[in-house]
Amino acid sequence: MKIKSIETFTNRFVGFTRLTAEDGSQGWGQVSTYNADLSCEILHRQVAPYALGRDTDDLDDILATSGEKEHKFPGSYLRRAMTGLDTAVWDWRGKKAGKPVVSLLGGTPGKLRAYASSMKRDITPEDEAKRFLKLRDDKGFDAFKWRVGAETGRDKDEWEGRTEKIVPYVSKALGHGIDKLVDANSCYSPKKAIEVGRMLKANGIGHYEEPCPYWEFEWTKEVSDALDVDVTGGEQDCEFSAWKTMIGMRAVDVVQPDIMYLGGISRTLHVCKMAEAAGLPVTPHAANMSLVTMCTMHLLKAIPNAGKYLEFSIEGLDYYPWQTGLFLRDPYKIEGGCAVITDAPGWGVEIDPAFLEKSSYKISELS
Repeated sequence: MKIKSIETFTNRFVGFTRLTAEDGSQGWGQVSTYNADLSCEILHRQVAPYALGRDTDDLDDILATSGEKEHKFPGSYLRRAMTGLDTAVWDWRGKKAGKPVVSLLGGTPGKLRAYASSMKRDITPEDEAKRFLKLRDDKGFDAFKWRVGAETGRDKDEWEGRTEKIVPYVSKALGHGIDKLVDANSCYSPKKAIEVGRMLKANGIGHYEEPCPYWEFEWTKEVSDALDVDVTGGEQDCEFSAWKTMIGMRAVDVVQPDIMYLGGISRTLHVCKMAEAAGLPVTPHAANMSLVTMCTMHLLKAIPNAGKYLEFSIEGLDYYPWQTGLFLRDPYKIEGGCAVITDAPGWGVEIDPAFLEKSSYKISELS
């Protein structure tokens, strides 16, 4: 079925896309969050021209052609824009087939274990532990992730002594029978990362995310080789060449592609297969309640090398005020520590018309 038009509805933070095929059938998707207005403009200028008039079955080739023809513009923004096309095509496919995307990918709807993911560094160990315990008791979460170091911090902490206090404090408060994860967001040199990693191991932490600047693969490998803790990473990496290098040298123990940063489901599946061939599990990055978490849910329930859990952001409107009013009905429910994929066609969500009405609008269509 040929692609007739691609529309975008965006503000600075979120950009939804609507694909219309020649028979009038439609699918909804999303470009990556953050500066979404820029990604939508790139979608219209540098992706849509290669998609209009092409068959939806040609998605992989459309994405490859976009990258090849726009070879002077490699990197994050082009891939973030491609995601708007990719995710809309997958939703369209699901709706045409009357099936959820997870079924098209070879999986089944249902429950998916989630970990509660904290984004905050401006929070005390006491307050972080308090809200984790409430989530454990109210929602049934049995896995939690919190932040250490400062983001791209060059070995500095958010404030002096915070990491050394929050790691044992939160770990002890959560107690036994809980999976414990931390994220350093590219903070450390190898020497410091290893020092912190040994403290993590001593406090029962099993997942150490992005300990070194993510672009320094050799540094990360030095850390993963030195520690008996899962060193994880990859959320920022959007080019297959980077993934080939990182997986080939086994820089990490768990790979963490972000569907929205990488270019969509189709490109993420390619990375998942690369990881599978190397015997590595996949625990994608999904750090907000836009469409990224739903897309990740469908992916994780379908791939054979899925990691132990889904990242589920616990930050509300105080941290992400733009998350309000995205969907007509909240698609994210936690039951017994699990998110739930329904059997609704496509992504199983409906964009709130009120969001669309107040968004900036643009269309690319066949002339």
